[in-house]
Amino acid sequence: MIDSLYIGATGLNTQQVRIDTIANNVSNVNTTAFKKGRVAFADIFYRRLNTATPVNLEAQSTQVGLGTAISRTDSVFSAGDIVQTNNPLDLAIQGGGFFEVRSTGGETVYSRLGSLRLNTDGELQTQNGDLLASSVRVPPDATSITVSRGGEISVVVPNQRDPVVLGTLELANFVNPEGVRAIGGGLYAATESSGQPYFAAPGENGAGTISQGFLESSNVDLTTELIDLVVAQRAYQLNSRIVQISDQILSTIANLRQSQG
Repeated sequence: MIDSLYIGATGLNTQQVRIDTIANNVSNVNTTAFKKGRVAFADIFYRRLNTATPVNLEAQSTQVGLGTAISRTDSVFSAGDIVQTNNPLDLAIQGGGFFEVRSTGGETVYSRLGSLRLNTDGELQTQNGDLLASSVRVPPDATSITVSRGGEISVVVPNQRDPVVLGTLELANFVNPEGVRAIGGGLYAATESSGQPYFAAPGENGAGTISQGFLESSNVDLTTELIDLVVAQRAYQLNSRIVQISDQILSTIANLRQSQG
């Protein structure tokens, strides 16, 4: 069998995944705190060929690659633009780190989506209803809430002259943040590649600071995505051409055998 037929097919498969990833990036260009995806490729195992050589010369060993495969897909955690909303429950992380979140299914996950609200118990939760792991409860009679850059949460309540400090938001971080697994809804799960999270107050040990009244925008750059899409499209077309030419060669070989028979 001609290896190029299989090699071209591997190229078609991987470029299709790359195009799908770009499409997902572009569709989420306006999604708050979205982190674009990136596809990493790897070459497949090589096959050794023994080439024909003249008499009295050593046979030479030649390696032929067998195509490409996707080694992994990552989320790119470069910073998105910070947009002012003036909503006191909108929190943007400027720098590294994630909010630790308890999902509605009881799983511990992580997010950079700081569009928050209060539930009926005064707890901070995401717009999807996932609770922040912080045990802070805002009193029902609080007239305002303030979150400092260092994550300290304080409120103003009636009959109290000074703000009441409720607690401090800690941020989770990973040795390899790009190794976390995206699970949708702006949430990420820890993996073996990311390692287990470690926690720090905002502004300490590599954790970013908190900006109240702001949200982080998507980090998708449309110009870059357009260039990547053109490259992926051309690569897909060329791999398709390889498959077509390989099929023509196989047909020619089959016809030669039939004519010799």
